[in-house]
Amino acid sequence: MADRTFYNEILTEHNIRPEFKHDLPDADIVLEGVNPSCGDDIWLKLKLDGDTICDGAFVGDGCAISQASADIMLGMVIGKKKEEAIQMGEIFMKMIRGEATDEEIDNLEEASALRDIAHMPARVKCAVLGWRTLKEALDE
Repeated sequence: MADRTFYNEILTEHNIRPEFKHDLPDADIVLEGVNPSCGDDIWLKLKLDGDTICDGAFVGDGCAISQASADIMLGMVIGKKKEEAIQMGEIFMKMIRGEATDEEIDNLEEASALRDIAHMPARVKCAVLGWRTLKEALDE
């Protein structure tokens, strides 16, 4: 039970005081991510230096899970190469599907707070919105 409380605290903190929820007017990549089933809507904004994500932000509205997940994701991928960010997203998706190893989940740091979302199918799309948008943005 302590773990669940700890995870809830991480999600609450990222929802109430998101570090990366702001505009980024000089972004190199801007892509909208929408979850039509619940109305979550984010605009992911990334600044690149070559192949490295040097800054990022998001704006939009949605449930606590979608907003916290996007904020956590940006904290993890800023400073990483595009390939590393995509790989993190793949591991995150494996975790959500219940297929990730404990070591992979540990490497996701605060994003591991969303590991129990797999047991709440209605919330999975909320948790993966930012990650799905990131993959689409970096694949283009």
